[in-house]
Amino acid sequence: MYGYVRDVLLEKGNAVHTIPLGATVRDAVHHMNAYGVGALVVLQLGDMVGIFTERDVLRRVVDAGLHPSVTRVADVMTAPVLTIELGTRVSDAMELMTEHRCRHLPVVENDELVGMISIGDLLRWVTRVQLNDIKYMTEYISGPRPV
Repeated sequence: MYGYVRDVLLEKGNAVHTIPLGATVRDAVHHMNAYGVGALVVLQLGDMVGIFTERDVLRRVVDAGLHPSVTRVADVMTAPVLTIELGTRVSDAMELMTEHRCRHLPVVENDELVGMISIGDLLRWVTRVQLNDIKYMTEYISGPRPV
C-alpha cells in the first residue's frame, strides 16, 4: 500500500553515517551533531558490528555516569544490529521498528549496507502517499478543478 523501503531511499538518498568501533562516544556525538543524524552504523574493518544511537548516549553513557571522552562506542553500542532489506514493505518496516522500539534501521541488500532509514523518514513517506491518495479521491469525486 505504501511501497517499499527502496522507494523511500530513492527519494531521501542512501547516505549512511558510520563510526569506527574504537571511536569515543564524544567523537560519535560530535559526528551526529555535525550531520544532524540520530544514529551511526559502527564498523570494524568495513563490517557492520553495531549501531550507536541517541538512545545509547542517554541510557548507556549519561545515565550510567560514563565520561564521553574516554568511553568507547564499542562498549555502549547496540549489537547485534537489526537490519531490513531494500524490498521490505514500508508498513512492515514500521511494524518492525515499533515492535523492537527502534528509530533507525540500516538497510541491506545481499548483506551489503546500502542505506539507513528512520521512523521519521517512513512517517514522511506515508503522509505523502496518503495526501496524494486524498487528492486523487477528491478529484475523482468532485471532478478536476477549473483552470
